[in-house]
Order: sequence, then C-alpha cells, then structure tokens
Amino acid sequence: MALFVSPAYAGNVLPVPSVTIYPGDIIKKDWIVDHDFGAGGPMRGVAIDSRSGLVGKIARHTLLPGLPISTNAVGEPRLIADGQKVRVVFEQDGLIIESYASALQAGGAGDVISIRNLDSGVTISGIVQTDGTVRVGG
Repeated sequence: MALFVSPAYAGNVLPVPSVTIYPGDIIKKDWIVDHDFGAGGPMRGVAIDSRSGLVGKIARHTLLPGLPISTNAVGEPRLIADGQKVRVVFEQDGLIIESYASALQAGGAGDVISIRNLDSGVTISGIVQTDGTVRVGG
C-alpha cells in the first residue's frame, strides 16, 4: 500500500545530532543526521534547518541526539583563545596602526572581545576579524 503525501506538505526535515555534542565541540559532518518532525515539529527559524548551518560551528550548549538545534546553540569557532597574543589593527582615513595585545577572553569572527595592550596595559575592546586579528576604533 502506497502512502500518499500531499504536495502541500513537504515535511519538516531538520538536521539533528546523532551523538551528544558538548559545549566547545566543533560539529562534524558525521555527527548530524536528518530527521522528519512532521507537521507538528519545531518551526523553521527557531531551529537550524540546514547542515551547512551546523558543520564546522562550535556548540555553545550540550546538543542531544534526535533533538532540533536552536539558532543560539551554536556559534563560530574560536579564532582567539583567552590569554593569546593577538595582532591589533586600527584603521581610519588611510592611517593604519598595528600593535599586539593579550586577549582577555576567547572569541570568534565578529565577536567583540576585551584585550590588554602589551605596552601600556590599557584594556580596550575590539572586533575579531576572520584572519584572527582584532580591529579597534575607526
């Protein structure tokens, strides 16, 4: 007997963990499977709906097998570790100043982190760039 599925219902297939994923783990492709939650499942927009939105990201919370993953449960991998020496770049109106600082917290691309200037000891905030530098001011 064939099961008829209405064309109006395309399912509610979401990627879910196949294993327990702990905070700080970088999510691997083989840790994710697709699960059809049907019409009564979680709404899209509340849960991540594509594998590309998960693979390579870092878990912020414990992710349990078979459960949808909320959009705030994962983030970008940390490019900077707490205490790491980082290159700091200030750029404005064609002027570029580079220096080094010590990260006072970990951060991924786009995160605002606090850093301490190695020469002056002054604490400032900056935005982590995709290349691992921290952009300040400007």
